[in-house]
Amino acid sequence: MRLGTLLLLPVLALGLAACSGGSTSPSSGAVDRLLVATTVSPITSIAAAVAGDLADIEGIVPEGTNSHTFQPEPGAAVLLSRADIVLINGLKLEDPTLDLAKSNLKDGAQIIELGTLSLPEEDWIFDFSFPKEEGKPNPHLWTDPTYAVIYAQEIRDVFSAADPKNADAYAKNADAFIVQANALADALRKDQSTVPNGNLKLVTYHDAYAYFAKNFGWTVVGAIQPKNFSDPTPQEVAKLIEQVKAQGVQVIFGSEVFPSKVLEEIGAEAGVRYEASLRDDDLPGAPGEAEHSWLGLMRYNFATMISGLGGTTTNLDAVNVTPAVPDSATYPQ
Repeated sequence: MRLGTLLLLPVLALGLAACSGGSTSPSSGAVDRLLVATTVSPITSIAAAVAGDLADIEGIVPEGTNSHTFQPEPGAAVLLSRADIVLINGLKLEDPTLDLAKSNLKDGAQIIELGTLSLPEEDWIFDFSFPKEEGKPNPHLWTDPTYAVIYAQEIRDVFSAADPKNADAYAKNADAFIVQANALADALRKDQSTVPNGNLKLVTYHDAYAYFAKNFGWTVVGAIQPKNFSDPTPQEVAKLIEQVKAQGVQVIFGSEVFPSKVLEEIGAEAGVRYEASLRDDDLPGAPGEAEHSWLGLMRYNFATMISGLGGTTTNLDAVNVTPAVPDSATYPQ
């Protein structure tokens, strides 16, 4: 995919982290019940879908937090020292958490970098927000259902190897999640076909859709997020307005996690709509509710994008996002 030419300012991809241990049988050393530490809420949700009630899943990064600049609280070291498995996205997204996990990891525990396992280095995307010279690829694989399925498969395999007595249950749970993720992808493809020709163009505040765009045939024109997460300067605003006009962009998609009055002004000056409600990593609803899941998050974001660009969301609206197994993960607030 060749990305657009909108003036962009690099996004600083920094850290993530967490906070609490599996028990072992004194006679065999085998884990009786897995304790899994996770980072961002989409990964926590996918892990919970695979685990069901057979493992304890504890997230680290509070929802609605800027995961790129989040620094682990001291209590995260306690969780990381007790965890049997630490699940992070990888792709250089969570270096502070990774360092903390490595320095506190108990004997026999594992750190699994899901994104790094899923994506060969030759397929890494470097772009305006993640320039190649800085060495950090765009890490946002989980916004693409294709990679969410791969994450679930990887988590299933890791859980099954660490807890073989429950391997069949992990496989069943993963299969159920994969069916729902594939149903979401199918609905997305049907609904995006209702968007007027030439409108599948994304200008977002946060650069989170590069892999999704590549696999689903969208064009990422740009992401308008300064490296230090401040608003653009007046000179940059003027350039952005002209570029939005030149690219024929229909909507600028802002983020409820990163509110920006300037983006609304850019939309008004460029004559395009500003939609400020993409949720990034912030799951809809409250823990325990059906929408509070990776499925609920991505259905909301996809429907928001498609309807904003002039399409209909009949198929997405019909997707069942109720988890096949109850979500018992701990989501920090």
